[in-house]
Amino acid sequence: MSQKQRIFFWSITAALGGFLFGFDTAVISGVEQSLQSLWGLSVWEHGLTVSMALIGTVIGAMSGGIPADRLGRKKTLFWIAILYLVSSIGTALAPEWTIFLVFRFLGGLGVGASSVAAPMYITEISPAKSRGRLVALFQFNVVLGILIAYLSNYLLAGMGAESWRWMLGVQALPSLIFLVAVLNIPESPRWLLLKKGRVEEAREVLIMIDPATAGQTLLALELSAAQTQTKARLFSSTYKTPITLAVLFAIFNQVSGINAIIYYAPRIFEMTGLGKSSALLSSAGIGLINLIFTLISLNLIDRFGRRTLMKIGSVGLILTLGLVARAFYVQDFSGMTVPFLLFGYIAFFGFSQGAVIWVFISEIFPNEVRASGQALGSFTHWLMAAIITFTFPYLAEHFGGGNTFLFFTAMMVLQLLFVVRLMPETKGTSLEQIEKTFVVH
Repeated sequence: MSQKQRIFFWSITAALGGFLFGFDTAVISGVEQSLQSLWGLSVWEHGLTVSMALIGTVIGAMSGGIPADRLGRKKTLFWIAILYLVSSIGTALAPEWTIFLVFRFLGGLGVGASSVAAPMYITEISPAKSRGRLVALFQFNVVLGILIAYLSNYLLAGMGAESWRWMLGVQALPSLIFLVAVLNIPESPRWLLLKKGRVEEAREVLIMIDPATAGQTLLALELSAAQTQTKARLFSSTYKTPITLAVLFAIFNQVSGINAIIYYAPRIFEMTGLGKSSALLSSAGIGLINLIFTLISLNLIDRFGRRTLMKIGSVGLILTLGLVARAFYVQDFSGMTVPFLLFGYIAFFGFSQGAVIWVFISEIFPNEVRASGQALGSFTHWLMAAIITFTFPYLAEHFGGGNTFLFFTAMMVLQLLFVVRLMPETKGTSLEQIEKTFVVH
C-alpha cells in the first residue's frame, strides 16, 4: 500500500463515523410521522422524539474531547462505533416510546462524539497540502449517510406497519463495518507525543505519513510541547481568537436552517402541496445534490481555500433562502418552485458551510487544546441544531414559512459579513504554523 493510499484508508475509516452520523441524523425524517401515530404522541412528545438524538449529540459533543484526550483518538472512535451499533439495534427493536428514546439518545452520543474525534483524527494524520480534502471526507460521508438514509427510507416504506423498524435497524451493518475498520488504523502521532510522551511511536506513524517531513514535524511537535506545558487551558486569553472563530462558525452553520430542512424535508414539501411519496423522493433529491456539491467542494477546498468557498456559498444561500421566503409569502407553489429552490440551497450549503466547518474548526486550535476546542465548536453546532430542530415546527406553524425562511436569510447575510471581515485562510499551512498565527503568547 502506497503512502497516499495508506493515509486515504485511515481517513476514510475515521470518516465512516461521519457516514453513520449522517444516516442517524436523517433516518428519523422517514419514521417520525409513523412513530407519532403509533404511540399517539402529543406535539411536545413528537418534538422530543425527533430531537432526542440531538440532545445526546449535544452531550456527546460537549464531552467528546475528554475520551479523545485520555484514551486516544483511535479508542474513542472504537467506542463511538459501539454506540452506533447498540443504538441501531435498540431503536429497531424498541417495544415502547421511552425505550426508543433511550436508544436514540445513545445514537446521539455517538454522533456528537464522532463530530469531535473523527475530523480531529484526520487533521492530525494528514499532510498540510491535502488536509482540507481529507478532512472534508468526513462531511462527504455525512451527506452520503444522509442520502442513503433517505433512499433507504423510500425503499423500505412499503414494508407495512413495522417498516420503521427496518429503516432504523439497517444502520447496524455500516456500524459493524466501522467497528472492524477502526481496529486497523494507527493512533494519532500528535496525541502519542503531546499527551503520552511516546516519541518513538509518534515518529513511526509520522514516517508512515510522510518520510520526507517526519523529522521536521517531530521537531515542531517537541518544540510545541515544550512551550505549552504550562498553558493548556482552553478558556484563556491565549486562545480567544480560535474560540471566537469556532463558536461563530458553528452558530452560522445551524442558523442557515440546514437541520430543519434535513429533518423535516418531507413535511416542508407536503406544506407546498406535494403528496407523501413525492415528498419522500424529493428528500432523496436533497441528499443527492448535497452529496454532489460536497464532492465538488472536497476537490476545490485545498486549491481555492476555505474563505473563497464560504464567500460563494454565503451569497448563494442568501439568494435561495430569500426566494423560498418569497414563495411562502405569495403562496407561489406552482410546479416545483420550492423544491428546486431548496435543491439550490442545499447545493450552496454543501459547497461551502457543509464541507468547510469540520475542516476549519479542526485546524484552528493548537495541538494541546485541539480536543477541547473541537468539542467546543461541535457542542455549539449541535446545541444550535437541537434548538432549531426542536423549535422549527412551532415557528413554521405560528410565524409561517415566509417569516421562518426570512430569518434564515438574514442570518446568512451576517455570515457573509463574518467571512469577509473575520475569517482567516488556512489552506496549505501546517498545524504548527497555524498555531503561531492564531495563538497569543
